[in-house]
Amino acid sequence: MPACRHASPLTALLLAGGQGTRMGGADKGWVALDGVALAERTAARLRPQADALLISANRNLQRYAALGQVVTDAPEYERCGPLAGLEAGLAACATEWMITAPCDLPLLPDDLAARLMAPLLRGEARISVAHCAGQPHPVCMALSRALLPSLRDYLANGGRRVREWQAANGALAVVFDDAPRAFSNLNSPEDLARLEREWKDQARAPASRA
Repeated sequence: MPACRHASPLTALLLAGGQGTRMGGADKGWVALDGVALAERTAARLRPQADALLISANRNLQRYAALGQVVTDAPEYERCGPLAGLEAGLAACATEWMITAPCDLPLLPDDLAARLMAPLLRGEARISVAHCAGQPHPVCMALSRALLPSLRDYLANGGRRVREWQAANGALAVVFDDAPRAFSNLNSPEDLARLEREWKDQARAPASRA
C-alpha cells in the first residue's frame, strides 16, 4: 500500500543513537528481524512519507549512511538521551516540519506522517505525539523546526525528559488506536523473538486453512 503523504515539505528523523542496553549493548538498528535490520525496516516505512530522511546515530555511521543523511549528537548534548538526537535532527532539518520515530518500530503506519501533521497544518499546535491504547509514544512525533531554540534552552537547563519538554510546548495527542501493533517497541531479544514467532504463525496460517 502506498504511504499517505503529508501536505507540506517534511523531513523524517530515524532515531538510532541509543545504547541498546536491553539488547545487551548491541546497536539496535542493526539487530535483524527475520533477516532484515530493524533500521532498514523502519527507514523503509518512513522514507515514502517524507521528502528527506535523517538518521540520528552515534556508531556504525557508514552503515547508517546507506539509509540516509547521518547526524550525530553534538558534544554538549552527549548523554542527553533521545533529545540529543532530536536536537541534531532539527539542526540539520531543511524543511519547516519534521517527524520522528525510533529505529525499533518496524510496523509503523503508512499514514503516520499524514495523521501527525494534520493538526499542525491546521495551526492547532507546533508538536503532536502518537498515542495508542491510552499510552503516549513520545518519540513518535511531528514538530516544527522553529522549536529548536526551545529544545536547546531546555537541555541547557538540565532537562532530559521528552514528555516534559513536549508538554511545555503544548504537545497535542494524535490517537492511533486502529494500529496497536505498530507501536510495539522491540526493546529486548524476547520482544524480537515474539514478533518473529507471530510473523511465522501468520505465514503458516493460510496453508493450514487450505
